[in-house]
Amino acid sequence: MATSKSSRSTKNSRPPTQTKNAGTAMLALLRGINVGGNKKVPMAELRSVATTLGFTAVQTYIQSGNLVFGTTLTPVAAEATLEQAIQAHFGFPVPVVCRTLTQWERYAQGSAFPDAETERPNLLHLGLAKSTAIPGAAEALARYATAGERFHLEGDTLWLDYVAGVARSKLTPVALDRAWGSIVTARNWNTVQALLPLLREIRS
Repeated sequence: MATSKSSRSTKNSRPPTQTKNAGTAMLALLRGINVGGNKKVPMAELRSVATTLGFTAVQTYIQSGNLVFGTTLTPVAAEATLEQAIQAHFGFPVPVVCRTLTQWERYAQGSAFPDAETERPNLLHLGLAKSTAIPGAAEALARYATAGERFHLEGDTLWLDYVAGVARSKLTPVALDRAWGSIVTARNWNTVQALLPLLREIRS
C-alpha cells in the first residue's frame, strides 16, 4: 500500500553553498558499512576523521554509521567532504547523506504510519537520499511491495513499514536505489528517536 506526494517537491532542497552561522547541528548517515564484515569503519576512527575535518562535538551512535557533529558547512558540502575523507582514510567509497537538526526534528515528530511507531518500531524505516525521487518512483516501489509493505513518499523522504519483516521483502536497498534513482539509506524508528537528543545536545 502506498501513499505519495509529488516526487518533484523541493521541501528538503539544500543549497550547495556554506552556511554563515557558527555551527549547525548535523547528522551524517553512512550507507552500507559494517555489514557482513564488509566496509569496516570503526566508530572511533570515524570520529577521528570527522574531528580532523574541523567538525565539533563529534559523536557516533551504534555501528551502522550515524555521525553527529557541529559544522558551518551545508549538508551538501558536508556530504562531499565526508565522502572524500572516508575514501582517503579507509580506502573505499561510502555514500553519505546529511541532515540538519531542524530536518531531523520534523522526521522524529511523527512518521506516515503512527501505528507502526508503537507496534513494530524496528520495522518502520525512514529512507533518505541526496535528491528527490525520479518521476515514477512511487509506481516502481509499489511493484516491489509484494509482502504487505506500506510506504509513503514525499520529496526526499520515504517512510517504509515492513509489516511482515525485512528479511523476505523485495524492497531491498538495491530495489530502493533503482526505484528512487539515487542511493537511499534508511534507519528504523528507534534509531530516528535515539539520534534526536544527540543532535539537540550540540545546539544547547
